Amino acid sequence: MASLKITKKHHKHFNNPFPSNPKTLPFIRGNLLFNSQIVPSEQIYGIGNDFQLNWSSKNGGSLSIFHKSQPSRSIWSTVPGRSFVSAAVAVTEIEESRGSFVIKDKDIHLICNHQTIENIRTIDGSDIELYANNQDFTSFSNGLDQERQHKQMLLPALLITGKIFCVKKRNNNIQSSELMEKQPSTYAKYWMLFDQKNRNQIGFQVRLAKPKVEHRQKLSPRTYSYRAFASKFGRFRRLRVGWSRYFSRKRSIITVSPEEEENVVMKNKGVADFNRIFITYSSEKSERFFGFGEQFSHMDFKGKKVPIFVQEQGIGRGDQPITFAANLVSYRAGGDESTTYAPSPFYMTSKMRSLYLEGYNYSVFDLTKHDSVQIQIHGDLIEGRILHGNSPTELIEHFTETIGRPKRLPDWIISGAVVGLQGGTETVRHIWKELQTHETPVSAFWLQDWVGQRKTVIGSQLWWNWEVDSNRYSGWRQLIKDLGAQNIKVMTYCNPCLALMDGNPNVQRNLFEEAMKLDILVKEKSGGPYMVSNTAFDVGMLDLTHPQAESWFKQILQEMVDDGVRGWMADFGEGLPVDACLYSGEDPITAHNRYPELWAKVNREFIEEWKNSLVGKEKEDPEEALVFFMRAGFRNSPKWATLFWEGDQMVSWQANDGIKSAVVGLLSSGLSGYALNHSDIGGYCSVNLPFFKYQRSEELLLRWMELNAFSVVFRTHEGNKPSGNSQFYSNHRTLSHFARYAKLYKAWKFYRIQLVKEASEKGLPVCRHLFLHYPEDEYVHTLTYQQFLVGTEILVVPVLDKGKEMVKAYFPGGENCTWKHVWTGKLYSKKGSEAWVEAPIGYPAIFVKDSSKIGDTFLKNLREYNVL
Repeated sequence: MASLKITKKHHKHFNNPFPSNPKTLPFIRGNLLFNSQIVPSEQIYGIGNDFQLNWSSKNGGSLSIFHKSQPSRSIWSTVPGRSFVSAAVAVTEIEESRGSFVIKDKDIHLICNHQTIENIRTIDGSDIELYANNQDFTSFSNGLDQERQHKQMLLPALLITGKIFCVKKRNNNIQSSELMEKQPSTYAKYWMLFDQKNRNQIGFQVRLAKPKVEHRQKLSPRTYSYRAFASKFGRFRRLRVGWSRYFSRKRSIITVSPEEEENVVMKNKGVADFNRIFITYSSEKSERFFGFGEQFSHMDFKGKKVPIFVQEQGIGRGDQPITFAANLVSYRAGGDESTTYAPSPFYMTSKMRSLYLEGYNYSVFDLTKHDSVQIQIHGDLIEGRILHGNSPTELIEHFTETIGRPKRLPDWIISGAVVGLQGGTETVRHIWKELQTHETPVSAFWLQDWVGQRKTVIGSQLWWNWEVDSNRYSGWRQLIKDLGAQNIKVMTYCNPCLALMDGNPNVQRNLFEEAMKLDILVKEKSGGPYMVSNTAFDVGMLDLTHPQAESWFKQILQEMVDDGVRGWMADFGEGLPVDACLYSGEDPITAHNRYPELWAKVNREFIEEWKNSLVGKEKEDPEEALVFFMRAGFRNSPKWATLFWEGDQMVSWQANDGIKSAVVGLLSSGLSGYALNHSDIGGYCSVNLPFFKYQRSEELLLRWMELNAFSVVFRTHEGNKPSGNSQFYSNHRTLSHFARYAKLYKAWKFYRIQLVKEASEKGLPVCRHLFLHYPEDEYVHTLTYQQFLVGTEILVVPVLDKGKEMVKAYFPGGENCTWKHVWTGKLYSKKGSEAWVEAPIGYPAIFVKDSSKIGDTFLKNLREYNVL
């Protein structure tokens, strides 16, 4: 039975502009049974030094985990009477088109939705040795032993064993246990392990043995007492049941002994291994879920399904009519509310519960039920961690303590504007003079077209061959030197793909041919290079699981840095084909989510190696430190990337893919460990078609400048069609506004330095959703893009709608402070109150805490720079 079907949609010219949602498995419900002669009615089990698990047989049986410092607050619990482990066999269908992926569940062959508990016990080192002899779980047992040897498991651990099962019914109206006992059923053994990882994290693992088919003859009753289904089926009485049978809706009684059970197992003929595993646990109706990486449409995900798969974010993502147009001309190119470059299988809730998955398998968090959560993993293993913390900031600290935190950014990139330009040497020198005239603080010029441009059917695009185009940028090294004399760096562009150089008259090194000869490109199953479709041309993709690919690309970066370049955009990373062949031999679907982390790791390792190479030659100058920024990422990316940006927003006011989505992406990623992030000023994606026109207006550009003056990096982008967009250099008004907000950005540099340091030490973001510091204020939970905090001392209420000159500000409850309006000095001291505030262009609604040192210094600097 084929379990995977992959369909390419790159070359479809006309597509359904309103594609349906992909078919996925429904929320799986099952029942929990246990052997009351073995499993106690109530029991508290210790896990490591700091956690405990409480088992209760009431209402059908449930588990709850507590931190010993707070034995009355559960940080994770199962739903009484319901199975918390289940599994399925289904066909996976993946449709792919230019970095967009749709994953569907097809042909569901088996669902084992009911669960038994055979035993709950604490285990120590000697127990692990015994379990290693279990043939059903040999690989898992060996993994336990290795983990114990590496001191990653704090004993005692807790092991729960049992079975998951299903019973095939002839019809939906089975009236008696006798009929059910004649039906074949499928079951599999499972075990679930809980072990302490550190003081604030408890690990969980669920493993499944191979499924087996059994057929029972009519069996005599035994004394397995079980109370779980009484309330479910309308009678509060004790039922005596077997623990591998299930009740029909007519309240049948099923009985079987363990000895007889072993005797009726048939050969495992025709049953495929599980490729879906589910874990289900409780939630509260009012509980709100935040996180899941960089999300652009929502902050709270209660009531939604959240797939965790790296891909293009899409063009429009539901905003119309652009999503219609994008889907029409390119298969599902419009994306939807869940598509993102940088997802993460992590969340925290308004009830201070938090969990994340380890590994890289495709997963779906189903939050559609008011009383429970179900996580679906494509595979037969779930590994993850449950976090303990008393506040959102604590949870982020505990999460990033494990996944990693960003290093401190060098001061040069957060001192002034990063000016995105194209056009060549003379253009850069001309704009530089214009900026000097307006006394604009400039940190760097970011020149993405340093490699040259070519004309394609969709316009001008870069040559993906990572060397300078000496014709376009004549005197390249001299330009870098001249800018450096004014403390201005030069930044460039690269990505992990290489294009054919046919038709490029200026090529010095053909990097695609070099990579072909070294055999370091991702391959097709046939053994040839996998040519990945990218808009108007195809490219080869570096196989970053190949050690020679890493060293080779680092040499390219070295040549770039030798010229004097001090930073670059490390673009893409989200498009690894799911049917590719990799040097490592790993599953490409799993490698797909890992690829952006590998891409970040290559760049980061180069920076560290370059920095170490300076030792002994000359004292390292922090002003010469290197920076790269990325859009693609996964759970551990904050450990590797020095900086993030949010990718390609539309040049629009819309919510799902315009300026509003840039705020949501900034705040959701900040809750997920992406502490240092920013967006392109003005957005990126513009469209100029007869019936679909999206071009950056001057008003949108000015408002986006005001917004991004409060992000960690203040960087412009001309967009994909520069001539149709308003630019910061378009006229006197835009240039003056840009200079003014570059000065405002500089005015809080002193605070930004503190926040960047805090990000490196605690993982806390520079820009923060109010939930981080006001978790008890329920109104704050409902906010998305309306406003945000910079650290704890600055409150920003941006104007995100065309033609608006007033905004509604909310001043949260939870602490006694007064907020001061930056422009008028008006004070707002009532906690939990709203106020309409004037915010004409040039004077967005910004507030600082009254009488705070940070606020007073910020206002002082604004006056000094003639902004206030």
